[in-house]
Amino acid sequence: MQVILRTNVEKLGKLGDVVKVKPGYARNYLIPKKMAMEATPGNMRVFEQQRQQLQKRLDEERFQAQGFADKLQQLEIVIPVRVGEHDKLYGSVTNAHIADALAKKGYEIDKKKIELPEPIRSLGDFQVEVKLHPEVRPELTVSVVRHGEEKSSHGEQE
Repeated sequence: MQVILRTNVEKLGKLGDVVKVKPGYARNYLIPKKMAMEATPGNMRVFEQQRQQLQKRLDEERFQAQGFADKLQQLEIVIPVRVGEHDKLYGSVTNAHIADALAKKGYEIDKKKIELPEPIRSLGDFQVEVKLHPEVRPELTVSVVRHGEEKSSHGEQE
């Protein structure tokens, strides 16, 4: 089934692209969420009329995401963990832990938007990517420290 994308869809295409998708994906997901419309000659004309409005909305969303990204990049998230012998962590630090630490600082971000290739299993500083927008992906510094040394080893200012 051919559809016209009304927004940028990750791993599928950008606004205005005509792409071929499975009918169920179009009927059950893309069209009800107003992310796409069926590619008929009539819909092509309607889409061309709406294109500027849709592009303006996408640009505004990207601009807002960029402003938020600038704030995030200035943050340093410190996560205290319990460690055993030879600085081995009990468990690991996941994207849920990072989302909780961000929430404590007043930044509500869904844990699914925090890209962590694998859980962090050691002490140290790590760069973590956050998907705010398809074109805006700031990197956040996450410091995993021994429990009880949160402030002394990093000299963090809050």
